[in-house]
Amino acid sequence: MTLRVTNTLTGEKEVFEPRDEDEVLLYYCGLTTSDPAHMGHARSWLHVDVMHRWLEHRGYDVRHVENFTDVNEKIVARVGEAGEDEADVAEHYVADLVDDMRALNLKRAEVYPRVSEHVEEIVAMVAELVEQGDAYESNGSVYFDVTGFEDYGALSNQTVEEVEAQGDPEEQGEKRHPADFALWKAGGVGPGEVAEHRHDAAAPAEEAAECAQTWDSPWGEGRPGWHIECSAMSTTHLADTIDIHVGGRDLVFPHHENEIAQSEAATGRTFARYWLHTALVQVESGDDSEKMSSSLGNFETVSGLVRERGPNVARMWALSAAYNTEAVFSPATLSEAAERWKRLERGYEAARDACDSTAARSQVTDESLREAVADARGDFAAAMDDDFNTREALTALLDLVGAVNRHVETAPYDYRGLRRAVGAFETLGGGVLGFELGDTGGSGDVQLAEDLVELVLAAREDAREAGDYERADRLRDDLAALGVEVQDTDEGPEFRLP
Repeated sequence: MTLRVTNTLTGEKEVFEPRDEDEVLLYYCGLTTSDPAHMGHARSWLHVDVMHRWLEHRGYDVRHVENFTDVNEKIVARVGEAGEDEADVAEHYVADLVDDMRALNLKRAEVYPRVSEHVEEIVAMVAELVEQGDAYESNGSVYFDVTGFEDYGALSNQTVEEVEAQGDPEEQGEKRHPADFALWKAGGVGPGEVAEHRHDAAAPAEEAAECAQTWDSPWGEGRPGWHIECSAMSTTHLADTIDIHVGGRDLVFPHHENEIAQSEAATGRTFARYWLHTALVQVESGDDSEKMSSSLGNFETVSGLVRERGPNVARMWALSAAYNTEAVFSPATLSEAAERWKRLERGYEAARDACDSTAARSQVTDESLREAVADARGDFAAAMDDDFNTREALTALLDLVGAVNRHVETAPYDYRGLRRAVGAFETLGGGVLGFELGDTGGSGDVQLAEDLVELVLAAREDAREAGDYERADRLRDDLAALGVEVQDTDEGPEFRLP
């Protein structure tokens, strides 16, 4: 089979051909370290994680780099609330992000570079662009000349004439063309930039602005522009040409468009062979929906959802739609993800337990089970090779669950067939999709809490059946006092952890 990916640059689904037949260079635009990660961020993380896993499964050595943007006016705006200065705030949120990544069972990237560690490389790249005539200095700032880059606008499918003015309004008087963008910004961060993003608990804008980091450069003291950061970090840790560049769809313009222009002007080489963009997460709001966003405050944090539902449900929700299709975050879609996860987990456990039981025999053959395992592996691979289609890959595994459930209805069992099923679940569901199967499935604390609540609810049901309604009510009140919401339904009691 041949892996095909949808390349934003061409708008086509193309055969994936890395620059090296044994190695894939993968760069993902990481987060600005100014807020907790939410499930919109996690959805991209999880899809990139599965891309990484599938490429490794296909035999590639994957060099995966993901940056932390730790120099930004949004970070300065949190001074006094999450840290004493810009660096302190960034450190606070980097720690949180790493905790969230580990909680979601993400494979580790090769390195997580930070902007503040790469100012020397940034300045060197900017200086190269100035020397070549691709950029110019103005009042201590440096701007990229978009009119000199022939293919500017190709990624976002627009011409230079169609591009709107970039940057802060006060920059326009310094630039030759309204669409030119900053590579280096003179001075620090102004109070106005801080005030735009400041939280009520943060320090006053003027005070916070004084905590912004600056560095020396050939053009005077200043700070890196946003776009140049990823170009410098990816070329430093990977190569001038990388295979796959992934980021949110909202970064196509201006961020990724500008990355291409400055990188290719500086190196004279193609920057990224394939551009893959993850779609946005929509949050239901009444009859409408809106993008999940830190600025809108309509988000669910990664830590909150993992604490409430466990990492496997979070992963199931994220992977239930392909990376380049929009996902809806709502109680209904989370409940659906929880049910799908339970079905997958129980199917795996049924196969494992039956395989390890005395009823599993060497002389029993169930061709339908063995064919189902082969079909699941084939369908899974076809789905993943079709632009990393995790939705269809999950369907293949859930079809295998059905075959396993039918097989274990009657003993004796086909040991070899079950062993193959267990291997498929562990290799594809665990190794590729990243679920934590078996006794480690789900967050340990969450799993234990759920088990204990279910025991209490079982005791409550026993009390109700015995007519001891006072005891049943007392047990429900005890759970409520612990923050556990219990709702009686026709299918039995349901509960929600705090």
